[in-house]
Amino acid sequence: MLFKQFRDEIDSILARDPAARSRLEVILCYPGLHAVLFYRVAHGAWTRGWVTLARVLSHLGRVLTGIEIHPGAQIGQRFFIDHGMGVVIGETAIIGNDVTLYQGVTLGGTSLHGGKRHPTLEDNVIVGSGAQVLGGFTVGRGARVGANAVVVKAVPAGATVTGIPAKVVGDAKVDFCAYGLSSEDLPDPLARAIGGLLDEVSALKARVAELEDSSPS
Repeated sequence: MLFKQFRDEIDSILARDPAARSRLEVILCYPGLHAVLFYRVAHGAWTRGWVTLARVLSHLGRVLTGIEIHPGAQIGQRFFIDHGMGVVIGETAIIGNDVTLYQGVTLGGTSLHGGKRHPTLEDNVIVGSGAQVLGGFTVGRGARVGANAVVVKAVPAGATVTGIPAKVVGDAKVDFCAYGLSSEDLPDPLARAIGGLLDEVSALKARVAELEDSSPS
């Protein structure tokens, strides 16, 4: 069973990263895989009550990979951290199956009290590089979080969000999208501003025409 899970982790990386050319390359050169392996061992120690040992193993994984995963987090199968440097996953985070994170992602908490402080990412979620997902809410199944987004509230299943704070910009159009956002999903702020001005001008022209028609001759 453990060998099959390990093989599935490697195969999922090969499927999601075109730069990966062989299983041996993934095993030797992918810090995201190494970080997940450290997490699996540390989490096993954590669930047995060996808290200090779990934290030491977690810290060792952070030193060697640049990826910090708290041993108390709950992570599903085929979890892929691409590039990985600077990723932080908090203690009460829950991550489903087939989730992908890129470098610089934080799954963080915004409160100091106990309980669920960190986000839940359901199956097939993709979080782009530099994104910050902060709070104890849920990012729904198949959602996409664009690079550098700051997510502070729940994301519907299948939605694509981007911006600060993150807002829904559309639905996920493909099964897998590197960095969580394709060029087709990215809104053009200049075009949006011009479109808003044109709409306002049209409304003003209609109002002027209405006033002219109602004025006495």
